[in-house]
Amino acid sequence: MTGRPRRLLAAMLAALLAAGCGTSEAGPQPWHGGRIFLATGNTTGVYYQLGGGYADVISRHLPGYEARAEPTGASVENINRLASGDMEIAFSLADTAADAVQGRGAFEGQPQPVRALARVYSNYTHVIVRADAKITALSGLRGKRVSTGSPKSGTDIIAGRLLTAAGLDPDRDVRRATLSLPETVKRMRAGTLDAMFFSGGLPTPGIADLLSSAPGRFALLPIADLIEPLGARHGSVYTTAELPKEVYGTTSATPTVTVANVILVGADMPDQLAYDLTRLLFTYQADLVGVHPEGGNFTQQSAAGTDPIPLHPGAARFYRGG
Repeated sequence: MTGRPRRLLAAMLAALLAAGCGTSEAGPQPWHGGRIFLATGNTTGVYYQLGGGYADVISRHLPGYEARAEPTGASVENINRLASGDMEIAFSLADTAADAVQGRGAFEGQPQPVRALARVYSNYTHVIVRADAKITALSGLRGKRVSTGSPKSGTDIIAGRLLTAAGLDPDRDVRRATLSLPETVKRMRAGTLDAMFFSGGLPTPGIADLLSSAPGRFALLPIADLIEPLGARHGSVYTTAELPKEVYGTTSATPTVTVANVILVGADMPDQLAYDLTRLLFTYQADLVGVHPEGGNFTQQSAAGTDPIPLHPGAARFYRGG
């Protein structure tokens, strides 16, 4: 059950509970019946881990609300489900969220009514190839079997843009498969894929599992040299960084492309709820770090920098100290 039917059921249940408790005066009722669903990502990715931690913080420390993290195909799907009312909170890559706000890309001509609570950690683009394939540049993926991530995910969008920047047509020059991270890892191990893309925090559990289970069989491909054609076409939303060798036990650091993550809500969320949800991110940030190290890689100053995605007024009030 999704969208309005589920919301109606939640509201009915809340009303029945209130009646059962003999409430004589109707006080302020929790939004959406007090149920908050978080759209995250693949079950072996950082979104799902941090989303679970954030849901736990909300359930324990926001009176009247219970939150649950839901696995999804990530960014594009998350924004669509947020806009439809099926989810209350969504994780997304900043480039996908910018497209949604501006009605571009996967949201061509249909700007989405989403707002940001915070800019959080950055995703590192992982391009992994079979070591025996001797691929040293992204252009070497021509004719290869490549997973570009889950359908309607930020990874799929970035993969397509990177392949284009390398002079390849994503749908003609590679044998493209749009697969979840668990399925991608399974097929990489089976030898039915030559390469894969994934945009995630460090470390991404599924990637760590793949690389540690078959030392020397796979290699991370450096792609930072593509930042110029990527930026010329898509603006400054992308940056570069080195993926440290210590993260996955590789022999050297890997220069790659990065993009920030944002936590989104609908424009119709009550201001006070958005304020409280933002406050919880920082009041209980240590709890998020306990779930995954990326939970510590943002500050109040950096979190407020969500442009071109507008901050929700409630979140903006929190950052102003209101």
